[in-house]
Amino acid sequence: MRLRNVLRVGACGLALGLGLVGSASADTTDELLKQLKAKGILTEQEFQALSTRRAEEVKAAPAAASGKVLEAADTGVGFKVGTVNVQISGSVNGFYVSDNADKPGATKNVVGGLASVGGNDTSSVRNGLLPGFLKFDVTTQQAGWDVGAHFGMYPGINSVSWAGGANSGGSPTALSTSGIDFRQTFLTFGKKGFGEIKIGRDIGLFGADAILSDVTLLGVGTAAGNATPSNTSLGRIGLGYIYTDFQPQITYTTPDMNGFKLSAGIFQPLATAGQNELNDTPGFQAKASYEGKAGAVTTKLWAGLLTQDHDPAVAGGPDYKGTGYDVGAKVGFGNASLLGYYYTGEGIGTTGLFILSADARGNKRDSDGFYIQGSYVIDKLTLAASYGESHLDLAKGEVNPTLLDTNKSWVGTVHYGLTDWVTLVGEYINTKAEAQGPNKATSDTVALGAILFF
Repeated sequence: MRLRNVLRVGACGLALGLGLVGSASADTTDELLKQLKAKGILTEQEFQALSTRRAEEVKAAPAAASGKVLEAADTGVGFKVGTVNVQISGSVNGFYVSDNADKPGATKNVVGGLASVGGNDTSSVRNGLLPGFLKFDVTTQQAGWDVGAHFGMYPGINSVSWAGGANSGGSPTALSTSGIDFRQTFLTFGKKGFGEIKIGRDIGLFGADAILSDVTLLGVGTAAGNATPSNTSLGRIGLGYIYTDFQPQITYTTPDMNGFKLSAGIFQPLATAGQNELNDTPGFQAKASYEGKAGAVTTKLWAGLLTQDHDPAVAGGPDYKGTGYDVGAKVGFGNASLLGYYYTGEGIGTTGLFILSADARGNKRDSDGFYIQGSYVIDKLTLAASYGESHLDLAKGEVNPTLLDTNKSWVGTVHYGLTDWVTLVGEYINTKAEAQGPNKATSDTVALGAILFF
């Protein structure tokens, strides 16, 4: 009799324990209670009490009964509430940067040049080409459509002057503050067979793959203003490609067609730097891309287009159309990869869109550039090197000997994957600027630091 009671108590504990596991074990628990009753281990009263308690637990926890409430995202940190997915991702970086600037002088002045000129070495602890970022993506499916809201905040670690916004010139003085660049605010909706529409502020199409494929995206590249650093360095911006920027847009992207995709959109027209304009038509950008894999060989190809009219706000102001094209290819074979990129344009400028793109009368300046990059992975170590140039031509009839002719740089990098999140980075960068006349300047930079992604 005592043994029967012991078995009964143990069985009751087992049944109760299983009942607390959740809805996935509901059928198993109910069946176990029935078998324990049939074998005489549970009395009818005990069976009814446990069954009632089990039913009350299931009723009190409908979320647990229907499945997990919080689920780990594939990347980053995320969870699911009903049919809504929330994903949070982010990055933080910091680098010690030593920049050896060229000595100042009459022959060192290059308007638009990116090499440092100052005569003294400078040291800083700063962000690299990327500031930090914190992104929120909220997605779900409604009425057969995949819809999403996307927000991206990009804070820096360096104090800024705020004279030009969150990424203005640095202000390394006591009681200064850093900036937060809210680069991304956009919505998406799409479905299989239709593609996707994006409305809001996000990275552009023209030149986007150039910067996203640039190895200096994880580091510093050309330091730019190292004595008073802002929230970003230059990387290879203006030294092989024009910065795509984050722009207000309405874009459409086709479904994936065996690796091929087409994107096109209208964009907020950007004014020529230093000019007031009343542009009556939007900018237009488009891109075609392909990604494929054959055995150990991976291939990525892309080609882009940008065009925009510039209308003067006052008589005699710039009145011209800027047009640019770019192409790129990245091929990987095992642990090795090779990338090549080229752009050309009329009236699109250099370094940033529509910077130095025309003279004061609106006469267009042609520009072009390229960069090549190779990398090799050895276990957790990645070795990479790149070289690039950006060229700017004088407008027709223009005489301007100090205006930029070429910005170019060599970059050598070493990356070590300390953990899945943390990468240690070391870089050496040589930057050279050459004017239309004899002026030129050269600077050398060393950067050591780390970047984290989650």
